[in-house]
Amino acid sequence: MSLKQNRLEELVRNGYQLDFADVFNKAFENYKKIALYAGLLIFVFAVIAFIVIASVGIAFVGVASLSQESIEGLGRSLETLNGTSLLIYVGVSILFSSLLSPLQAGLIKMAYCAERDEEFHVSTVFSYYNTKYFAQIFIATFLILVLSNAISMGLNYTGIILLGPMISLAISFFTILTIPLIIFSDLTAVDAIKYTFSIVLKQPLILLALIVVAIIGSMVGFIGCCIGVFFTLPFIYSMYYAMYSEIIGFDQDLEI
Repeated sequence: MSLKQNRLEELVRNGYQLDFADVFNKAFENYKKIALYAGLLIFVFAVIAFIVIASVGIAFVGVASLSQESIEGLGRSLETLNGTSLLIYVGVSILFSSLLSPLQAGLIKMAYCAERDEEFHVSTVFSYYNTKYFAQIFIATFLILVLSNAISMGLNYTGIILLGPMISLAISFFTILTIPLIIFSDLTAVDAIKYTFSIVLKQPLILLALIVVAIIGSMVGFIGCCIGVFFTLPFIYSMYYAMYSEIIGFDQDLEI
């Protein structure tokens, strides 16, 4: 059993101490190192994604059909989806999000490199698409989204509308360490999900406070010029990295 696996088992058995200020300071210092580079990458990717989606839309419906009325009508139709159409829409959304999840792993890896003053490039963000971790990242994201959407849709079907989004948010919170556990602790998708639930349950209030602060910090970019959000969004990934580093650590740290 590796040092990390021993550490994980110890955390599940005995819990751990976590200082809010230490994690926040580490995340913020790390964020300052990656903010500009990661922000530019996110911005460029968002522009490319918008162009691709717009091109596909134009190819299917034509420029003349892209009127304000037709766009509003499309929005209304999405809101009233049901049955097979809703399942197809949710399925495509889950598949698309799962395919993008290695980008999150790349941003977390960028934070890892920045912490150690190692050089990182554009390829760092896309690095997990051609490694053994791709399948596990994809499967983990897919399973989490399927579970979250299944519960939400089931509750909506029974008429309990407000509870669905709350449970989806709870699942997202309790699985925040899934990707770091896969790429840094070399866990499978199922093991990573299992361990992240157990670890988060040991210190839920502090971790929740850190996530809320990270989200608020990331949304600051909307103030003044909305484009700034692309440069504040990396703070979330620095927070994920800082949480993993402070809770679990790395082999070289554990050896000390």
